Amino acid sequence: MARQGGGLRFQPSGGEKKPQIPVGKKQRLTIERLANDGRGIAFVEGRTWFVEGALIGEQIEARVLAARSQVVEARVGRVLAPSAQRRPEPCPHARVCGGCTLQHMPADDQLALKQRSLAEQLSRVAGVEPEQWVPPLASPEFGYRRRARLAVRWDPKARRLNVGFRASASQDIVSIEQCPVLVQPLQLLLPELLAVLKALDKPQAIGHVELFSGTAEAVLVRHTAPLSEVDRQRLGTFAEAQGVQLWLQGEGPAAPLQPGQALGYRLARWDLQLDWRPGDFVQVNAPVNEAMIAQALDWLAPVQNARVLDLFCGLGNFALPLARIGAQVTGVEGVETMVGRARTNAEHNGLENMHFHQADLSKPLAEADWACEGFHAVLLDPPRDGALEVVKQMATLGAERVVYVSCNPATLARDAAELIRQGYRLTRAGMLDMFPQTAHVEAMALFER
Repeated sequence: MARQGGGLRFQPSGGEKKPQIPVGKKQRLTIERLANDGRGIAFVEGRTWFVEGALIGEQIEARVLAARSQVVEARVGRVLAPSAQRRPEPCPHARVCGGCTLQHMPADDQLALKQRSLAEQLSRVAGVEPEQWVPPLASPEFGYRRRARLAVRWDPKARRLNVGFRASASQDIVSIEQCPVLVQPLQLLLPELLAVLKALDKPQAIGHVELFSGTAEAVLVRHTAPLSEVDRQRLGTFAEAQGVQLWLQGEGPAAPLQPGQALGYRLARWDLQLDWRPGDFVQVNAPVNEAMIAQALDWLAPVQNARVLDLFCGLGNFALPLARIGAQVTGVEGVETMVGRARTNAEHNGLENMHFHQADLSKPLAEADWACEGFHAVLLDPPRDGALEVVKQMATLGAERVVYVSCNPATLARDAAELIRQGYRLTRAGMLDMFPQTAHVEAMALFER
């Protein structure tokens, strides 16, 4: 059949196109089940509704956040008939702030939801179930977060500085007065920080603010224009009065207002202290981090002087404890500055049985000089997009055991399928509840030849 004109022509399907649902529209719904991210699912007139803040069996009034084709994203406005499982949200900002989406759900139900999500990904994508499920690693459900970024935006019409977190499915900022998931020192610091930011002469210059708690408490102020001397003094006076470090960042790297100040965190179980700087990746949940390291070391079970490869090693969060228990550790990281930081941390802790290298982890590793002897075990802790290229090379490294720490069950499942093709079996897996009150799932998996 000849094609006429410059484009393809399509015959109408015969169906009637449904009108678009406007943002902000309210709709009464009955929730039939939950998605893996904890949103309630309802069905109305051929459309599937995903409703944040809803539980199974509830009758609710939802407000539309976005709509496309047959899918509508919404958030609970009113709960008309609540589930028996619903609990009051401890945070007054919970129903508008996009940070915590599961505060209405009991802690045990949150853990069960995340466990199901992990199991479903492994089953659906990799067609596998671990030989053993281990209990989730969890922390207190509030007061756990030792690092947080606050969004800052000047409202020229209201002449007001908004400081808080992004709203759900929006770039709007929800101004906060408290945040119960922060560790206690940061919760106590928050009111004074909000007051000083709103008192600045030129708050328009503030890009964002980060909070840190470790060996010291610190505040990083990221500014998009030079701060006036008066505003620098205001911030410095605030930091001195609160006993915290003040770090400033303009166009260059972050630097402390008082030269020589340093930040770090301790791993008491292994008598280690790791230094880090604002901008470095660090696990936000200290109790789960320590439990995660202990479990990884137990699963790897390295004998004295065993060669262990730590991929995506960062500051040395896993590598230093491995070296402390007697392994010969090779840490590899793609970012040169982090390699330098890991080496410094090893030196400061008196560890000589380890070496760090920078490498492109999307390229073959077995050809590198540091990999030629192979390894007894491998640990990898990749970013959200996983480590498929590295995993494809795993058999060439000779490792009998591979511990995979994941912040994304979907890419863990994809990479697990590749490891199984190479002759490994999934012997253990478990969930890491690094972010209570959110649907974020982290996991650990052990693969053995």
